[in-house]
Amino acid sequence: MNAPSHPWEIEPVDLRTLLAGETPPFVVDCRESDERNLASIQDTVHVPMGEISAHLPDLEQHAEETVVVHCHHGVRSLQVVAFLKEAGFEDVRSLAGGIDRWSVEIDPSIPRY
Repeated sequence: MNAPSHPWEIEPVDLRTLLAGETPPFVVDCRESDERNLASIQDTVHVPMGEISAHLPDLEQHAEETVVVHCHHGVRSLQVVAFLKEAGFEDVRSLAGGIDRWSVEIDPSIPRY
């Protein structure tokens, strides 16, 4: 795996590998609804950053899994990762560069905004 710039991040190419594996990670899109309507990664769960704490009971069922959070560029998702780590999630990471970098490096069919 590639070395991300922050220890809580995962590189897009490494997430793509995990998604293709036998036990894909649980991926949370923490952007706002209008952003998700513009561009989204298939098979992700939408929980806006401002609603993470309200949805914590639902998310806790995935606390033992690998969880990857993404936003537009990776700033909000790092904040969500910090919150989830504090809540007891062990294997939770932020998609480095967010959906924008995913679009550039992995899936150019996803619009950039």
